[in-house]
Amino acid sequence: MADHYRTLTAAAEARVKIERSEFLGIAFPVTSEEAFLMELARLQKKYFDATHHCWAFRLFSGRERSSDAGEPSGTAGRPIAGAIESASLHDVGVVVVRWYGGIKLGTGGLARAYRESALAAVREAPSEERFVYSRVEVIIPFDRLSDAYRLVSPPNVLLAGETFAEQNVFAFDVRASQAEDFRRMLVEKRLETTPRLP
Repeated sequence: MADHYRTLTAAAEARVKIERSEFLGIAFPVTSEEAFLMELARLQKKYFDATHHCWAFRLFSGRERSSDAGEPSGTAGRPIAGAIESASLHDVGVVVVRWYGGIKLGTGGLARAYRESALAAVREAPSEERFVYSRVEVIIPFDRLSDAYRLVSPPNVLLAGETFAEQNVFAFDVRASQAEDFRRMLVEKRLETTPRLP
């Protein structure tokens, strides 16, 4: 099970000029299609004087879309999507804004220009590895509190919270691929998990 991916931590831009046409690649982190479309609408308004606003996004959930936005079919959206994929990124959107300079680039030239602009923007943006976690809550007796803290092992096991009362409950975020092993280890250590909600 894939429980980690690389994404951007901030937006970045890169300008590329080809045969008098100007391309502005804008890459940014995004976690839903709705959020992407809102940012796209903002950029279309900001760069209202541009000839085209071509785009692609790729989410960790598996959802991905792209658009040539009026350019010849396959010359913009697909190359932008290919740039995101080749950078092994998820939860990322890229919009490439084009101002036509009067010289036709041909389908091959257009595809290269859009891919190059998208790649340049993605390279400018800071990125990081993200992990998908499962929450595991464990009841810890007072005499075993030190055992609870020894379970923490970033980035695989994070302490997400602790509540001290009649029952001490520790919440751990465990990498999804390791959650079952973590639960088995708790049984071996004779530590009790809270009942799972249906």
